[in-house]
Amino acid sequence: MKRFYHSIFNFTLSQQTRMKLLFLLTCLMTFPCLTLHAEEDEEEEKSKGEAIIKLMGDFHTGFGSNNKERGFDIEVNQLGYEYEFKNGFSAKAVLYIGKAADNSGSQRAVYVKQAFATWEKNDFTLRVGIIPTRQFRYQEKFWGHRYIMKSFQGQYKFGSSADLGLSVDYEFADWISADAIIVNGEGYKKLQINDGLNYGIGITLTPIKGLKFRLYGGINESGEEGKKNITNIAAFAGYNHKKFEVGAEYNYMTNASYKDNADRYGYSVYGSVKVSKIVSLYARFDDLYSKNDWNIDNDESTAMLGTQIKIGKYVKIAPNVRMNMPKAPGAKTTYSAFLNYYLNID
Repeated sequence: MKRFYHSIFNFTLSQQTRMKLLFLLTCLMTFPCLTLHAEEDEEEEKSKGEAIIKLMGDFHTGFGSNNKERGFDIEVNQLGYEYEFKNGFSAKAVLYIGKAADNSGSQRAVYVKQAFATWEKNDFTLRVGIIPTRQFRYQEKFWGHRYIMKSFQGQYKFGSSADLGLSVDYEFADWISADAIIVNGEGYKKLQINDGLNYGIGITLTPIKGLKFRLYGGINESGEEGKKNITNIAAFAGYNHKKFEVGAEYNYMTNASYKDNADRYGYSVYGSVKVSKIVSLYARFDDLYSKNDWNIDNDESTAMLGTQIKIGKYVKIAPNVRMNMPKAPGAKTTYSAFLNYYLNID
């Protein structure tokens, strides 16, 4: 066993990263044993635990002046375990192996992306720990192609997909639900504690079957003198049918990076059509702006068109073409082709 662990960690990772991986592997090996032991004690109780394995990557190439940008990439690996206890309690832990916090270079870093407990009672849900945030989770699930491209707010860093804190959800009726969250505001890659917190509240409406609306507002306190609070406002509308779905969202963020008047905003429109049980077509258009062009070098529009093919139960591939249109003066439009792939055992 010692040689087994040594061979797994015999590459360039920090000691802290190795300990995280060792911890997760130990959990993955321990939970099934606990489950088997529980079944021996109570034969009527069936295991509710399951492993989580996700792999997202792609092969991409540019065209024309962008032709040199090509190669294989592994964007995200996730390893974890989820277990459902009695009386509405459950627990989930996931390690995220992806790009470093500064998003630079090809080096990979390991983070604890999720580690939380959940309690569900009737229409009420409470989560505590390193939890999924509510800021754009609904839009990301509706978009449904996270492995191809993050949803608008995640792609352009309007907020983090997970953080340390707690959230509550309540379904008042079939057509209306609300959620609230309080977290540190640093994201799952930076769990340090400062004087500020991130508060958010959202409301989701389904007035008729398939038609969905969502509004969300949040304040991320700076906690430091001389820096401004970040506010986020998001509006979403979508319609899904068994044959197709279409959605649109508008997002506005004030004081990006806690800087005064550093506002960013934009919209995203996306949709998909099912051609068969295993094939679907999808398209998306994003348009990103900064107030008074303060961040014009990073402002852009992006168009995407592609198809998704399901291979068996766990694998998807998605060839697509993209057009990127920077807003900076003199910047040229670039074109690229991607072949995204996704392995999901969950």
